[in-house]
Amino acid sequence: MADPATYRPAPGTIPEAPGVYRFRDEHGRVIYVGKAKTLRARLSSYFQDIAHLHPRTQTMVTTAAAVEWTVVSTEVEALQLEYSWIKEYDPRFNVKYRDDKSYPWLAVTLNEEFPRVMVGRGAKRRGVRYFGPYSHAWAIRETVDLLLRVFPMRSCSAGVFKRSAQMGRPCLLGYIDKCSAPCVDRISADDHRQIAEEFADFLAGQTTTYVKRLEKQMQAAAADLEYERAARLRDDIAALNRAMEKNAVVFGDGTDADVIALAEDALEVAVQIFSVRGGRIRGQRGWVADKTDDAGTGDLVERALLKLYDGEADDAIPREVLVPTLPDDSDALAEWLCQRRSARVHLRVPKRGDKRSLLETVERNATQALATHKTKRASDLTTRSRAIEEIQRALELDEAPLRIECYDVSNLQGTEVVASMVVFEDGLPRKTDYRRFTIRGVDGQNDVAAMEETITRRFRRMLDDQAALSKAADEAKAGLVNPETGRPRKFAYRPGLVVVDGGRPQVAAAQQALVSLGLVDIPVCGLAKRLEEVWVPDDDDPVILPRTSEGLYLLQRIRDEAHRFAITHHRGRRSKSMTRSTLDEIPGLGDVRRKALLKRFGSLKRLRAASVEDVADVPGFGPRLAEAVVDALAVAGGTSAGDRQAMPAVNTATGELLDDDSDDVRSGETR
Repeated sequence: MADPATYRPAPGTIPEAPGVYRFRDEHGRVIYVGKAKTLRARLSSYFQDIAHLHPRTQTMVTTAAAVEWTVVSTEVEALQLEYSWIKEYDPRFNVKYRDDKSYPWLAVTLNEEFPRVMVGRGAKRRGVRYFGPYSHAWAIRETVDLLLRVFPMRSCSAGVFKRSAQMGRPCLLGYIDKCSAPCVDRISADDHRQIAEEFADFLAGQTTTYVKRLEKQMQAAAADLEYERAARLRDDIAALNRAMEKNAVVFGDGTDADVIALAEDALEVAVQIFSVRGGRIRGQRGWVADKTDDAGTGDLVERALLKLYDGEADDAIPREVLVPTLPDDSDALAEWLCQRRSARVHLRVPKRGDKRSLLETVERNATQALATHKTKRASDLTTRSRAIEEIQRALELDEAPLRIECYDVSNLQGTEVVASMVVFEDGLPRKTDYRRFTIRGVDGQNDVAAMEETITRRFRRMLDDQAALSKAADEAKAGLVNPETGRPRKFAYRPGLVVVDGGRPQVAAAQQALVSLGLVDIPVCGLAKRLEEVWVPDDDDPVILPRTSEGLYLLQRIRDEAHRFAITHHRGRRSKSMTRSTLDEIPGLGDVRRKALLKRFGSLKRLRAASVEDVADVPGFGPRLAEAVVDALAVAGGTSAGDRQAMPAVNTATGELLDDDSDDVRSGETR
């Protein structure tokens, strides 16, 4: 890895102007592209103490070997040039939104003599009126089928239209009155164009005019005793209503807007866009991308907008774009949108009302899309098999690790030390084999020693079960099956890979525990959170898996599951231990008064330092009860380790204990 100081530009050489910069690696490949209002300030931030940089930024600057920049006149030019270079160079450290499909449009070809309605994808053409995009082509076709009953315009291809004209008879749609059959001159070109324009106006949101017109015609037909025609008009009105129900009104003012929302975690981001035209939702689209740099939500929104509107026609950009967070360069982005649309575009975050409600709906869709993506990725058999194979190749294992066990150690300031064990078989969690450990032989905050004890206890149990298997006459019952319960002995199974949550120290501790038990053939690795590096015993450098690797994704899932499984129980144990404090033993001190004390003083340490007068000032406490509290704490004298530690944060409104957000808070359970 390169030292950023070796290619840092000389002081004063970076201009104080807007521009775009590129980091290149030792082979000259562009690995990152960025823009800045002031190049000097932005580039200088990359060359500060590397320990202060985001982990992904650290990886980027140590991979790079050179940096160069281009000065532009305005921030808008910087925005456009950055996006162009990202498309051109495809840098590995930029978030790249790759839409995995093209979205269909409903198009009315007003540029033809006999306009046609069709479902299409890809680039737009001049003179064609487009509606959408939509998430599914079948949804568009259902709507078109309903509307053709009322607006019988042409929907056939050029070949079918020409063949029908040559034969002198229309296609099936002409016979069932879902086409006015201009191919056989049943209607003039001008009248057919009027139908097409009315069809387009109806899709654009002008629905009330046509419904009221049909209702008047129906009433007139009924008054003239033309009941068959009235019944047909009634059915036409019902068809229009069904078509309108498919696109419910979300904005009463008929606003044209695109609503964009994100759902993200540490590795991926899901983008969802709802297109609202004439106050109705006309389309939905979205994608999921890997996060490869330390971009915040505002940067992700900016890149989503650039991808969404790059290459679009002017009329595809609405007057209003609603986003969850404004990018840092929101003014430049809004100006770029205005230039693309040749009209004013408002970029803003809705705070209340219908627009805020719709944004929350889109956010829920984005969250669901991210969850669905992760579920599909985890449940696909081919993907899981590829992940296991990648792990086997990366770690140079003799066999594929079909059973993987992962361990995580947790504590709170050296107390309540616990550990968790989760099991994945064939890439899927096997929750019946999960285990939790309470660590008692480790003093203080020593994750390495706790990890060694956990591994030792787990695999000593495995050896004990195997010893029982060799001595028993009935191997099945005595070995892998508990004779008392009839259930399998979970600790008897041998893993194909042991994964620990941590880096080189934790891996060395786990390896030492296995060696001390004589188990030298069970492979071990560790996954470090900071840079997602895979560490193996006796290697000075970690194994780096590509961020798009299914093997890395599987290891991350296993590690995160071990952390989740641990932290849930740790919080429960911590809460129980806090309730078993010296305060519980004081007569007359119930839950309400105990919470009042915690709310006032925050910890037992501060409460011990308080005087009788200080305690008596707490609402609900008199001099006698205050003296009893002070005396009880004085007798306890700090002998309890649980009492010596600082209490967790307290909700000032309710007095309830709050969860600790520290990365060191994990969990466990007594076994």
